[in-house]
Amino acid sequence: MSLRGDVCVVTGACGFLGKRLVRLLLEEEKMAEIRLLDKRIELQFLQNLEDCKGETKLSAIEGDIRDGEFLKKACRGASVVFHVASIIDVSDSVKYSELYGVNVRGTQLLLEACIQENVMSFIYTSTIEVMGPNPKGEPIINGSEDTVYNSTLKFNYSKTKREAEERTLQAHGEVLQNGGQLATCALRPMYIYGEGCRFLLGHMDDGIRNRNVLFRMSLPEALVNPVYVGNVATAHLQAARSLKDPQKRIAVGGKFYFISDDTPPVSYSDFNHVMMSPLGFSIQEKLQLPLSLLYLFCFLLETLSIILRPFIRIIPPLNRQLLTMLNTPFSFSYQKAKRNLGYVPRYSWEEAHKRTIEWLASQLPAEREKISSK
Repeated sequence: MSLRGDVCVVTGACGFLGKRLVRLLLEEEKMAEIRLLDKRIELQFLQNLEDCKGETKLSAIEGDIRDGEFLKKACRGASVVFHVASIIDVSDSVKYSELYGVNVRGTQLLLEACIQENVMSFIYTSTIEVMGPNPKGEPIINGSEDTVYNSTLKFNYSKTKREAEERTLQAHGEVLQNGGQLATCALRPMYIYGEGCRFLLGHMDDGIRNRNVLFRMSLPEALVNPVYVGNVATAHLQAARSLKDPQKRIAVGGKFYFISDDTPPVSYSDFNHVMMSPLGFSIQEKLQLPLSLLYLFCFLLETLSIILRPFIRIIPPLNRQLLTMLNTPFSFSYQKAKRNLGYVPRYSWEEAHKRTIEWLASQLPAEREKISSK
């Protein structure tokens, strides 16, 4: 089912995934209009799209996801919304009120705008972290949407994303102002990598400061399956096509789907090494301390931050939940997304690997210069 002639809204359009999704929509579909929503629209990004936009109208709309009236105007006349925007925070450095306002309240206001403005389809970008891992570090290997798991969440980020996902799926079937019905689904991608990934750049910067040796923060046996950003964008497009199809929208809507690809399972730290070893980086052989001592160290830092909170806000560089995430085997299959949405990874591991390394290589001189000048 094609999106030809449709009007779509992409929130977080100037973010890591949002940029890739917008370009894919322009390359694969002949849409009437794509509305780019973000708190700030980059002029350079719009200029970079000139080569592929064809006759599609691109509308840059700056505003706050927490502004209901703004969202209603942005959704007026649209048929599909890709809700990519969120605050990502794995260090608990963002105040809960801010996280909740953007991730939960913003999602709720956007769903309400869709109902009032007769938007037919809503695709929500969730995260693997709404599943876990839980504080016990219980592993999942090649899990599915039917995997039973005690997903007790500690990160405020994970909690807000989970609540936003639940509200999205609960809105499936809501009656629109014109009598139609809203169809929704949520996509849960693994850790997303590729060109523009700020986490990879952060690890590279740490390696530069450490004389081209990457820090090891995860055990080699803690296997996860990262997913390439181009394949996550492809999954979003397939979800929109499926929700538009009258034969599919009832069956595929109201559900969540894990999104992975054929990237080989590897620990988070070893994945950084796979990407950066061609650029001359090595990696520490072992954790800097035994895992039990790292947990104790994190506990002491967290306790100190709580004691000092009335006087000063201190964000520990590492916390126990992040340490658990980095050291728990946690991988999932994309087979349900393949069956229900027709999702097949557009990029092979070899191509995703090559593209990411080339991008990192292009960034390396500037990163070295930035760090040496400090």
